[in-house]
Amino acid sequence: MKILLWLLDINYELVGNTPEIRLWGIDEKGNRILIIDRNFPSYFYLLPQEDADPNKIVEEIKLQQGILNLEIVDRKYFGKPVKAIKVTCKNPDLTVKYTKELAKIKGVKSALEDDIRYSSQYLLDNDMFPCGWHETEVEEIKKIPNVHVDKVYLAKASPKTIERTELPKLRILGFSIVCYSETGSPKPDKNPIIVISAATSNGVEKQFIAKNSDDKPVLEAFIKFLLDFDPDITIGYGNNTNDWPYLLERSKKLNLSLKVDRSGTEPHTSLYGHVSVTGRANIDLYDFAEDITEVKVKTLENIASFFNIKREEKTIIEDVNIPTYWKDEKKRQTLIKYSAENTKSIIDISNEMLDFAIQLSNLVGLPLDYVGAAAVGFRVEWYLIRQTHKLGELAPKRIERPYFPYAGAIVLEPKPGLHDEIAVLDFKSMYPNIMIANNVSPDTYVSPEEPAPSSGVNVAPEVGYKFRKEPPGFYKQVLSSLIIARDNIRKRMKTISQKDLEYRILDARQKAVKVITNACYGYAGWIGARWYIKPVAEATAAWGRATILSTIELAKKLSLEVVYGDTDSIFVKHIPNKIEEISKKIGEKIGLEMKPDKIYTRILFTEAKKRYAGLLPDGSLDIVGLEVVRGDWAAVAKKVQEKVLEIILKEKSPEKASEYVRQCISNLSSKKIPYSDLIIWKTLTKPVEEYEVRAPHVEAAKLLTKAGWKLTMGDKVGYVIIKGPGKLYDKARPYMMTTYEEIDIDYYVSNQILPAVLRILEMFGVTQEQLLTKKGPRSLFEYI
Repeated sequence: MKILLWLLDINYELVGNTPEIRLWGIDEKGNRILIIDRNFPSYFYLLPQEDADPNKIVEEIKLQQGILNLEIVDRKYFGKPVKAIKVTCKNPDLTVKYTKELAKIKGVKSALEDDIRYSSQYLLDNDMFPCGWHETEVEEIKKIPNVHVDKVYLAKASPKTIERTELPKLRILGFSIVCYSETGSPKPDKNPIIVISAATSNGVEKQFIAKNSDDKPVLEAFIKFLLDFDPDITIGYGNNTNDWPYLLERSKKLNLSLKVDRSGTEPHTSLYGHVSVTGRANIDLYDFAEDITEVKVKTLENIASFFNIKREEKTIIEDVNIPTYWKDEKKRQTLIKYSAENTKSIIDISNEMLDFAIQLSNLVGLPLDYVGAAAVGFRVEWYLIRQTHKLGELAPKRIERPYFPYAGAIVLEPKPGLHDEIAVLDFKSMYPNIMIANNVSPDTYVSPEEPAPSSGVNVAPEVGYKFRKEPPGFYKQVLSSLIIARDNIRKRMKTISQKDLEYRILDARQKAVKVITNACYGYAGWIGARWYIKPVAEATAAWGRATILSTIELAKKLSLEVVYGDTDSIFVKHIPNKIEEISKKIGEKIGLEMKPDKIYTRILFTEAKKRYAGLLPDGSLDIVGLEVVRGDWAAVAKKVQEKVLEIILKEKSPEKASEYVRQCISNLSSKKIPYSDLIIWKTLTKPVEEYEVRAPHVEAAKLLTKAGWKLTMGDKVGYVIIKGPGKLYDKARPYMMTTYEEIDIDYYVSNQILPAVLRILEMFGVTQEQLLTKKGPRSLFEYI
């Protein structure tokens, strides 16, 4: 019989001597099912040396044990035709052993694709996509002990992908944990989990709260709740690095079994360092938050705010204050409320991000739990492997290589000061289109030793690298298809209502396509890439610089003032008719589409590149590169700078901004600024004892260690600067070990507030002395 499977997860087991591919998912009736396929052989390729006879190599390999089949096949390697030997194995777990042995055979240059996982090979060969529908010929078999699904099937034929947009109704469980430690970061071998908050996609909210410090009943109740709900997806924020590892270690300490997956085993760390829960998909929203460049400090609260998820009187409790709230009966309910709010935010954020995650997984071909944890380079690479596989191109091995810098994108010197009505003209997919137009690809690069091909070459400006014009390289084919696919999706979106579920899915799809398309240039310059050839990235960057410089020349001819330029965009005076004209000329001359991306009512450029702030038409600020968006300054500096920017951009009043700064300094001197705004947070990038340089956060960490705190790499240290003699690191103290009375007010004025605001106000002639006295600066009118 034939059934439809929406693929959620894939793994493999070796049962006896037979490898089994296990496909976990949902059928069209909503049943949770497992399909087992025992018919897929593992394989890899041997690449012979240029002068070697593949037939002789095959003859010698026949003496080896555990090889099912040998076949000489025609493939391509970096675009060049090769004869490769496809080696089919019985046991995928022994692939490493086989390749080591076979690599020693005379005439073998290297083994290829032996580093692609068996389950990934299965998806690749069958052109299957996670988070997509597949039709499969199966027969139902008896349920397997400890496997928790509605039905189990045995595959009679390979699954086939079918086009179907709608998603099954997924069961989603969001959760977060609160751990208790009086000294330092909690450690699972010592410190209990005092609260677990859970929320489900069908509206159930549940909390599991310890009585005093006995957390065994908490874990037992949470495990039962999870298994009873039987989620398809578990979601958290930081759950790959914190929640799941802590739950696993804590369960071992309490002699509990955390068998919460669908195969009767415990969660485990998988390929990209993420936690895999077999048969389900485990998602850490923090992994996807890393891609949100608009949010600089990736706290749960900031990500919720980015998605306009509002909470009335949101409870904020720093980790170091958790013991205080837990021990105080009056405050304990606030801590419990804080935990529930965090989990509710996790569910709300997942409602905003999950569609994108699903579409990215389906597009790239990586399972849902993999695609978030995988770095952008790995996402692009797996997409390329899928596409080149269809072209007969072998995937090279990933090797470690040194980084050699090269000239990147052009960034113009800004025109410092205030500018009214500025448009940002952005090239649509500039780098992908450059690569398409010039056939830039690892398999089209013509090295200096090679003769020029009959098709002719495209020569990159400045660097002189050559790329053959024909036939099209795989970058050109892949990028062209991605751009066409996105255009088609957006055309389809215009024909349906924005309230339609299909619109939401298509919107997520086009965003996923855009992300992968634009990341291909970055992949070309990533030294970890399988297809790394430095001239590909270097030539693309050179064409990019030439494009921006040509655009600036055109703007000058049209008397259109250019105030800044960065990578693939230029900032110009917003004169609609001239913008329309330059966009048209760019299309005719360069063949690229350019249009306004943002329009600023007013923008302030500092003297430095990549540091500016703009006022958008809706009244919000867009801040790039300034202290207000950096995580290593005290909140007082960031808040004052942001308010100064707001006053300057909205009111053009340096004198009002200066008065505001003076008032803040006065408030700080009077201790009216919240103590929490004085804390500077820094992350430990290695164990405390390994630091050779004395730095404030390291000295604060040493004091915490002496007081009994257990600190490890990755922990955040919050410190303040107190009065007294010595260097700055001598005056750093953990913020909970001192009081406002000891704070060095002068340090915060001179080294936090003033540098942050003078970066802006000095451009209007405001001096440090003026900010420290009651005499204000002249008006902006006087400067102009």
